[in-house]
Amino acid sequence: MKHFKNMLLAGAMLLLANSAMAQNPLITNQFTADPSARVFGDKIYLYPSHDIVATKGHGRAGWFNMADYHVFSSPNLTDWTDHGVIVSQNKVNWVDSNAYAMWAPDCIDRNGKYYFYFPAQLKAAYGRGFAVGVAVADKPYGPFVPQPEPIKGVHGIDPNVIIDKDGQAYLYWAQGNIYAAKLKDNMLELASEPQILGDLPDKGLKEGPYMFERNGIYYLTYPHVANKTERLEYAMGNNPMGPFKFAGVIMKETPNCWTNHHSILAFKGQWYLFYHRNDLSPNFDKNRSVMADSLFFNEDGTIREVVPTLRGAGITRANKEIQIDRYSDISKQGIAVDYIDTTNRMKGWKTMFNDKGAWIRYNAVDFGRNKLKAVDIMGTSAQGSVVEIRLDKPGGTLIGTAKVAKSSDWRITKSNLLKIPAGKHDLFIILKSTNSAAIDWIRFE
Repeated sequence: MKHFKNMLLAGAMLLLANSAMAQNPLITNQFTADPSARVFGDKIYLYPSHDIVATKGHGRAGWFNMADYHVFSSPNLTDWTDHGVIVSQNKVNWVDSNAYAMWAPDCIDRNGKYYFYFPAQLKAAYGRGFAVGVAVADKPYGPFVPQPEPIKGVHGIDPNVIIDKDGQAYLYWAQGNIYAAKLKDNMLELASEPQILGDLPDKGLKEGPYMFERNGIYYLTYPHVANKTERLEYAMGNNPMGPFKFAGVIMKETPNCWTNHHSILAFKGQWYLFYHRNDLSPNFDKNRSVMADSLFFNEDGTIREVVPTLRGAGITRANKEIQIDRYSDISKQGIAVDYIDTTNRMKGWKTMFNDKGAWIRYNAVDFGRNKLKAVDIMGTSAQGSVVEIRLDKPGGTLIGTAKVAKSSDWRITKSNLLKIPAGKHDLFIILKSTNSAAIDWIRFE
């Protein structure tokens, strides 16, 4: 029986290791960048590049280093499962396994197969520079089998694929400019000569193309260095191959992160922008993290500018750990957010309540059918502290008064609740005592 219990514990630990609940960034146990998000079935699948820290003999210090790709999935934009490595630089015939240059990928499905497109640096025997390869699977999470050769005629990075309404597939990539070509039905070969997509800003680096169609309009979106840092821009046209007319900025430059790279999709009636910043590595922008926020269109089809948020997208279930430091809003004073451990930033952030009456707002918490009776607070307070929990506004429905443990260490304190209205609500945490407190997360039971 003891052996059986140990097996159950080991299985549970493995499940936890491969699952994550996150706001922004979406993934907090590894660095991820260049997100290609796709809807397959009833889930979002996320295909990012995988930043790692260079070590002696493994990668180039001070630069981007990516040796493999993971795939993640989510049914709700909140709970993410890591399905593990799907393609690695040392398991593809034509890839230089010492380059650590497996950059921005994409994936698409056709006729029951999933085609994963990835750029990588060529082995000397295959030539110089970057090529684009394809790995094929029967499931969106693999196993993926790389083709023995890269796509002929494609030299560059950041592949992106769409299949138009007439069934024709198109491949886009970057090499100084943005290129496009038709794909054959086998999704492995070009069916037309590459052409440069023009009518875009002619100065500054352009890369990372991502094409999508909405209401008959084709949107060519891409990062562009208009000044010194990449911002996300877009152009509009009525054909997958253009011509395209520059239409505006999707997201402005991000301070302290030179790159941005993105994808855009609709999921359950809402459009989303996936992008990256360096929130988990604020002093080194070569280790990035994937983010997501809602995206909206104007009546004429133009895209409204997206402003990055900490809260991100998705609904958080009340009985899971709610990271209130990924807030939607805070009071004008008395609130500060910092890392729990600056030597290991993947442990996340803490919220510090410093002034009586200071509050923090966390949007879109699902309380279900109103069976919750207590709240756990992971926190610390030198003298012990008290917070109020209210719904929808600072003076809204009071659902409980909770304690934060008097402790120099992090500790969970349980407090009973008043009756909670069922359904989805915004959450307000308000400091009611004069003693300061720090909170990592809260969870309802």
